[in-house]
Amino acid sequence: MTETRETGGGGTRPLLTVRDLSVQVATEAGAKTVLDRLSFDLTGGETLALAGESGSGKSMTALAIMGLLPKPMARVSGGAIKLGETDLTAMDERGYRKIRSARVAMIFQEPMTSLNPLMTVERQLIEVLLEHEVCRRSEAPKQALRLLKDVRLTEPERRLKQYPHELSGGMRQRVMIAIALACDPEILIADEPTTALDVTVQAEILDLIRTLQAEHGTAVLMITHDMGVVAEMADRVIVLRHGRQEEAAPVRELFAAPQTDYARTLLAAVPRLGSAPARPQAEARKKIVEVDDLSVRFDITGGILNRTIARVHAVENVSFHIRERETLALVGESGCGKSTIGKALLGLVPWDGSIRVDGVQTRGRSRAMMHPVLRDIQMVFQDPGASMDARMTVGEQVIEPMRVHGLARGSELQDRAEWLFKRVGLSPDMLSRYPHEFSGGQRQRVCIARALSLSPKVIVADESVSALDVSVQAQVLDLLQELQEEDGLSYLFISHDMAVIDRVADRVMVMRLGQVMEEGPRDAVLRDPQHPYTKRLLAAVPVPDPTRSRPAMPDAAGIEEASPIFPVGQSPQRIALHDLRQGHRVARVAATTP
Repeated sequence: MTETRETGGGGTRPLLTVRDLSVQVATEAGAKTVLDRLSFDLTGGETLALAGESGSGKSMTALAIMGLLPKPMARVSGGAIKLGETDLTAMDERGYRKIRSARVAMIFQEPMTSLNPLMTVERQLIEVLLEHEVCRRSEAPKQALRLLKDVRLTEPERRLKQYPHELSGGMRQRVMIAIALACDPEILIADEPTTALDVTVQAEILDLIRTLQAEHGTAVLMITHDMGVVAEMADRVIVLRHGRQEEAAPVRELFAAPQTDYARTLLAAVPRLGSAPARPQAEARKKIVEVDDLSVRFDITGGILNRTIARVHAVENVSFHIRERETLALVGESGCGKSTIGKALLGLVPWDGSIRVDGVQTRGRSRAMMHPVLRDIQMVFQDPGASMDARMTVGEQVIEPMRVHGLARGSELQDRAEWLFKRVGLSPDMLSRYPHEFSGGQRQRVCIARALSLSPKVIVADESVSALDVSVQAQVLDLLQELQEEDGLSYLFISHDMAVIDRVADRVMVMRLGQVMEEGPRDAVLRDPQHPYTKRLLAAVPVPDPTRSRPAMPDAAGIEEASPIFPVGQSPQRIALHDLRQGHRVARVAATTP
């Protein structure tokens, strides 16, 4: 940590001054205050974090500063926002157009919705440069290339000619940062810039923002619910709750001695890698799931005759098992095949190999013959809102699986639904509500109740807590572990969050490009990783402690860039696992698959 971070930017004159800022939104019941008298200053070279859970007013603050509040639904109802001597609250849209990008720029959470899908990266960069008269038209292409080089984008000349959909999530976010920095703004607002990214890409983006900030002296307003990001990036932090400031302090003081109950609760809920207690091994227990040589491939068609020209080898010859009361965690970056394995277990995608659930071979079984198997294995999806029917009450959705499988009828269905709601910490009188009437954490509890309705033996939890705030996430994880202890459930827990994996897993399987790189007991894989890829994943995890720096990323030697897409007739190189000790196995490259 540098001295600048300790002092929080020193006593320089504020670039941005916010005083008693209030924002109201229109609702059916009348105007509702979503931001209530927030005040802060932001100085040059400083990073101020606005932290809090969903609905706390973080993003509303950013939109108010940028003049992007959705009108007429939302408006600044009081207070002042000053950029130097300029009062932004008195500025019209024409005036704001001169301010945005030129003096204050913003990086949004989801770059795909912020970039124009019909324009190349070069056109989008040039548009900003010319709009704000940064350079002449003849110089714009060269300036656009320099910006992509500044954000460390690989093959920048090629990226200029590509469209957003041709780039990965991390590349798109780098393009967004390049656009934001095109006019060398005084202030950069980063609204959850890494939430949708894998942990290694997140680390790269945070490092990039920090480096560019040091080079340009830019002030950063970091908006996040991730306290690990706060600890790593911020000089000062303001904790928001329900639109009000709960606490404000230098980051080290807040983490060392939070003054409010809410801040203490928020920090206590943060999962910390390496802090989870030991879990008993499940070696002597019965195998509930047995998977051998599982492969899932998707055809890519093309040409005049629309023939298959290539295949995505999403999962390639993966084998594993899950025992009773055991949690096997699948971890890896987007596209590694984690979710595809979960879908294959439930027969949601075509697959090859062998899958046995409680001794029953599922290969070749018709839809009707899969019914009893699906009673034993259920799935909880990442987005509870998208996995529920908005037109049905939550009670109807919990009852429906029991009716389909003929497990109960009449008043017994209602009684069992009420019992399930109590099991997941919800009130039975909520059964008549619709999904939109619940918070994200409550909706996920409903989805867990629905999965439990058939008394399954295995639950596939596919990124089931990644969309939740940290305190709600902790509650759902506690619930899953409590259900495991009481009902003897087994879990296939799919996630890219290593700290969450550390908390719930008995065994860990690390995947990359459809194959297993390392597997074994949790403590062996997470405390003593042997594969370079596992080491990089662990090194990328933000440390929720401002007195400690995240370790440097290990060298990428042995982690060559590759793609899971191969022409028809070719296959990826088969990876064999070398047994180190007591079930801890690490990948080594074997002969090419013929």
